[in-house]
Formats: sequence, structure tokens, C-alpha cells
Amino acid sequence: MSQKDLIEEINSKYKDLGENPDTYLSGMRYAKPVNYWDYCEIDALLTLQKPKTEIPDESVFIMYHQVNELLFKMILSEIEQVAKTNNIELNFFVSRLGRINRYFDVLISSFAIMKYGMEVEQYMKFRDALTPASGFQSVQYRKIEIACTDLNNLIDARYKHKADEFVGLQAKIDNLYWQAAGKNHKTGEKSLMLSMFEEKYGKELLDTATEYETKNLRAVFNSLSEEDKQSPKLIKAMKALDNKINIKWTMTHYRTAEHYLESSGKPVAATGGSPWKKYMHPKYQKRIFFPELWSKEELDTWGYEHEE
Repeated sequence: MSQKDLIEEINSKYKDLGENPDTYLSGMRYAKPVNYWDYCEIDALLTLQKPKTEIPDESVFIMYHQVNELLFKMILSEIEQVAKTNNIELNFFVSRLGRINRYFDVLISSFAIMKYGMEVEQYMKFRDALTPASGFQSVQYRKIEIACTDLNNLIDARYKHKADEFVGLQAKIDNLYWQAAGKNHKTGEKSLMLSMFEEKYGKELLDTATEYETKNLRAVFNSLSEEDKQSPKLIKAMKALDNKINIKWTMTHYRTAEHYLESSGKPVAATGGSPWKKYMHPKYQKRIFFPELWSKEELDTWGYEHEE
């Protein structure tokens, strides 16, 4: 494209916005050149690690989780694009699912950093300084789950048989599977970890549930034509996502927790105090985003290939 054509396009762009193009062109004379460190906010990024102890491996722990949160944000961005696209086309839907699957591939493989990138002795020391904080409190991950499927599919396994009795989104949120990690269901007493989480993010989670009630990935799938719903590439992408999130990612997390928490031969609770084995292992909760895509045998044996 010639310089003349470029200037004409710039003029057209700002005229269409009702702006004077000359003002913008004039401003470009004084704009600083873009550089990598300012564009990516590198200086700010590298100051975001604030360990609670002087134990070196705590910094690894913090940075690893910060990387996770950035990937969670990328995943939510892809889901949002799907949710906000009216009359979504099959290829667009599949392409966004592909992106999400690749992000989860990175998340799953990255757990090697957690499992082998810290000394058990160091971890067991600094973890006590983090109580009651827990990865459980990642609101972005909770949003991903909510944006993927109906809340009924996230109900605690003990109460799924009466999910229809929970009227309203808040009632369902109060009985989601991750509540099992922070609530005594016999007494109703909540742990400090859960209470703090709900105080900060309770309204935000309800807003997310409201926003995605009819626009979650499963709802978008069900809105497609019968022909599109039978697409092998779509079904493959959706089943891959279900498997990556609810079995592979979960089990990699589980094995890493097992590596550290049982290394001394004396099993201990997770930092938030949760009964982590039954909370995390997929065979107990059987979280499945797209149950209609799996056979009865696959549903019945969900997570059992990883049985201890």
C-alpha cells in the first residue's frame, strides 16, 4: 500500500468517527516509539511478587500461580467471544475451543514446575505462612467453570440428585462442588477460607452466573442446528475440553498436592484446610461439562482410570 493510500485510510477512519484526522496525524509527530518493556509492562510485572517468608522457593510458587491467572484470563476472553457472538458459526466456535484447549495443555504441562520445581522441605515451611489462602480462591477459575456449563453440572455430588430443588442461581452457587472444600455440610459452618472468598467475590460470581446462564459453552452448543451439533470436529473439541479440565488438569493438580502433602508420610490438609482428596479427585465429584457427549459407560467410570 502506498503512503498516499495509507493517509487516505487514516483520514477516512477518523472522519467516520466524526473526528478531525489532522489532529491525530499531528499528534503522531510527538508520540514515543513503542518498546517491548513498556508495552508489556515488564517493570511492573517483575515487582508483583511479594513473598511472605525469606524461603527462596516461595517466589517460584507465587510466579507459577500468577502465570496460571494470566492463562485463566486468556481462557475467559475466548469464552466471552463465544458467548457474545450471535448466530455463531461452527468454524468460529471450534476455533475458540481449540484455543482454550491449547491454553489448558500449557496449564497441565506446567504443573511439572510445581511438582519438581520446589524443594519439598522448603514448601512445607512456607506453606504455613500462607494459611488460610488457597488456590481454591481463584475466582477466575470459578468463572471458567460457570461459563462452561449449567450450574446443575457443578453441584456437589452429594446433592446432585436434588439439584432441581435449589431455586435460583444463588441457591445453586451455595451448593456447588467447591463448597465442599470450605464448609461443614452437617453444621453449615464455613471455613475462614470460604468466608473470605465469598465476602470478596460472592456478588461477582452471582453476576457471572447470571451472565452465562443462557450463554455458557454448553448452552451455545445446544443452540446450534442439529447438523452442526453432529460435527465430529466440534464434538472432538468439546470432549477434549471436558477431559482436559475435569480429569487431566484436576488429576495433575491432585498428584502434585499428593507429592508435597504426603511426602513426610503424615498426610496433612491443604493450606485452606480442605479435605483435598475427595474435593479434587474426579471420580468423587464427577464434574462433567457436556454430559450429553459421553456414553453411559464413560459417565459411570469418569475419573476411574486414575483410581488409586
